[in-house]
Amino acid sequence: MTEPKDVIREVLRKAYQIEVDGYTFYSMTAERAVKPAVQELFEKLAHDEVQHKAYLKGIMGRYEEKGTSAFALERKTPDLKAFTDSIFSEKFREQARGADFEMGVLSVGMTLETRAISYFSDAARGAREAEVRDFYQFLADWEKQHLDALQTLYNGIRADFWSESGFAPF
Repeated sequence: MTEPKDVIREVLRKAYQIEVDGYTFYSMTAERAVKPAVQELFEKLAHDEVQHKAYLKGIMGRYEEKGTSAFALERKTPDLKAFTDSIFSEKFREQARGADFEMGVLSVGMTLETRAISYFSDAARGAREAEVRDFYQFLADWEKQHLDALQTLYNGIRADFWSESGFAPF
């Protein structure tokens, strides 16, 4: 049984909007950040969202031309471990120490990524065709990499934040 075209188009539109929202948040955060390591992190995330938008735009065009076969292509998930290792350094930790802004924006970023993962995972579970299901799961996994990077950063500075805010020892 084939996937209704309108359902696929709606998921692709939503995927694109998720990237637009992420770009907007991450670029605004980078602009407001006063600490270089924090600014670098959010500039990188904003750049990733631009790349994701371009990728999705290409997929949308191929889908209109080729149907669901547009989803049967080689997908390479970026490895963000090197990125997190370079960004989450002592420099980042020192700059983000006890900072409300950094904790807040990391938390909001994690919320955005969690919602995107949930949306794509639900879409994957509801998809009828393997190519479509696999593509939606790829999108969920893509967003999970950003979530994991943000979570690592958040966890790394959370103890310092609590201590600086007078909530330690706990």
